[in-house]
Amino acid sequence: MHIIVLIKQVPELKNVKLDKETGTVIRDGVETVVNPLDLYAVETALALKEEFGCKITALSMGPLKAEKALREVISMGVNYGILLSDRKFAGSDTWATSYILGKAIQKIEDFDLILAGERAIDGDTSQVGPEVAAYLDIPVATYINNIKSLSLKNRHCKISRVTENGLETLKISMPALFTVVKEISVPRLPTYRGKKYAKGIDIPIWGMTDLDINENFIGLKGSPTRVFKTYKSVVSRKCRKFFANNETKLEEAGEEFIKLLKSNNVI
Repeated sequence: MHIIVLIKQVPELKNVKLDKETGTVIRDGVETVVNPLDLYAVETALALKEEFGCKITALSMGPLKAEKALREVISMGVNYGILLSDRKFAGSDTWATSYILGKAIQKIEDFDLILAGERAIDGDTSQVGPEVAAYLDIPVATYINNIKSLSLKNRHCKISRVTENGLETLKISMPALFTVVKEISVPRLPTYRGKKYAKGIDIPIWGMTDLDINENFIGLKGSPTRVFKTYKSVVSRKCRKFFANNETKLEEAGEEFIKLLKSNNVI
């Protein structure tokens, strides 16, 4: 059994900055981490590895420094890592990114399951996982909170997913792609042995020449979506205090408070 985990290196939330001209995230000179929600997908894959003895490949697209994210998940127990990096990939939206990831997975060929976090904290779209599945033409299930059972012989999984109306149980044939939520697991910490292994392992870097990619479908040129405008939201709260330090003031404050609620159509 072979599991592919999609991970992304993202800026720490406090360091996220946007280029106002292109609407893309500024990554140069910004401290980065593994997308926190992807770690739950990694842990889910590791739990399946312990149960079925499968191998796990982490796949990431980004600049060369994204290799650090791959080594981090390898130190947790992932077997291999592949980095998709090319200057021509820069500026790709979710559609273009999914296209590149799909091409890489087609090159890997042999896989049974693809796991990903429900979304990336820098984009917050939840689109890449389903778009990769659509490109590969395989079943997809989102917001998975439990893999109830998995049969390698019958090639299917029984899963539970979170919906607005509660939990939904599905039986899905493999290969398939699942995006997972935090409730599915608790990510483990890297081990000393894992760190030593991750430090020495060779991580191949695939670019344009390694993948059968149409250049018109990637980067800013190949991205059908554009960020129209970016701005910082301003949260302003007005406060009114009602002082009631005696019985008379308490009654007056109560009446004023009720008037305020009525004027704002609260009651």
